[in-house]
Formats: sequence, C-alpha cells, structure tokens
Amino acid sequence: MSLLWGILLVLAGLFLLICASLRSQFVMYRLLVARSRILWDDHVYRFHQIAGALVIVFGVLVALGHV
Repeated sequence: MSLLWGILLVLAGLFLLICASLRSQFVMYRLLVARSRILWDDHVYRFHQIAGALVIVFGVLVALGHV
C-alpha cells in the first residue's frame, strides 16, 4: 500500500514541478498559482518548483518504506 501512495506522491510532485517550470495555463494549476500568489507574489513559480521537488523526494521515501 505504501508503494501506491509513494507513486501518487511522486506524480503529484512531478505535476507541480513540470507545471511550474513551463508556467502552464492548465486550469487546476492556475487555481494553485492564484492561491499561492497571495503569499509568494512573483516568486510563486520558484516556490512550486521547490515544493514539487520536496514532494517527489518524500514520495520516493514513502514508496521505499522509509517513512
């Protein structure tokens, strides 16, 4: 079961990382940007890249059973 959750976390992290790198206009990502822009202003894409990378690392740890 932890393998499934780990893979899902990695996919969510990849979504954040890729969309932030490309500054995607996907509707769901635009909603995330709008909410994050309140706190992070112009640094919202950098924040999403870092958060996506951290979620990927955490997902790999969950998949391997270390967390």
